[in-house]
Formats: sequence, structure tokens, C-alpha cells
Amino acid sequence: MVLLIRERLKIAFSRQKSYAYPRRKDVEFIVGDYVFLKVSSLKGVIRFEKKGKFAPRYIGPFEITDRMRAVTYRLELLSSLSHVHPVFHISILKKYVPNPSHVLQLNTDELDENLTFKEQLVAIVYYQLRQFRSKQIPIVKVL
Repeated sequence: MVLLIRERLKIAFSRQKSYAYPRRKDVEFIVGDYVFLKVSSLKGVIRFEKKGKFAPRYIGPFEITDRMRAVTYRLELLSSLSHVHPVFHISILKKYVPNPSHVLQLNTDELDENLTFKEQLVAIVYYQLRQFRSKQIPIVKVL
């Protein structure tokens, strides 16, 4: 009975290994590399002046100044991000491949300690009041 259980467990483990991404590579950075930092957005929050699926998810690039452990790195952050702890896990870093044609605009003044940001109302562009049978719903387009 024990041999049967071991055999079936071995089959299950091999099946799980085959489902894993076969071309996955372990990511490793060296001191001096430049990386992007992943920022998280809350629902209904503007992502650096753009909403929707084309909004940026990463800010940077930032230089790696030190490797703390196998999966944690210290970054050289801007003075506007001085309230954020400079050590980050590898899962929220993305390698920056330098290209002279890249034009990067960095707007990180609005980030909180947990790397989130809130949208700010600039102007109301469009306003319409939709009338249904029993209620009215305002539709507002905000810049």
C-alpha cells in the first residue's frame, strides 16, 4: 500500500513539473544595474496621468547599489522617495535595458510609503444626466 502511494505521488509530482513554465530563468542583478520598480495602484486610482490598461506599472530606472541577500537589493532612490525603504524584493524589480532612444519621465511626488498613489481631480470635462424610469444617474468625465 505504501509503495502504491509513493508511486502515485511520484507521478503527481512529475505532472506538476511538466506544467511549470519550462523556459523560466532565474533573475539575478549585479551592483550597478538599472531596474524599474513596480508600483501598485488601487481601484479607481490614476496611474501617473493615465488610466486603464495602458497606464504604467513601473517607475524608474533606479541603480542597484548593494545586494543584501539572494533575493533582496538596495536601490538608490530619488530624494522625493526618501520616505520609502530602499531595500526591495526581486519580485517587484524589472531589468532596465538601456536604449538611447528611451525618453523617461519620472513623476513620483505622489507615492505613499507602500508605493501607492491617489488620483487628483484637475477639471470636469463632460457632464451628462441620464434619465431612467425611476432615477437619474449623473455621468461625469474628469481630467
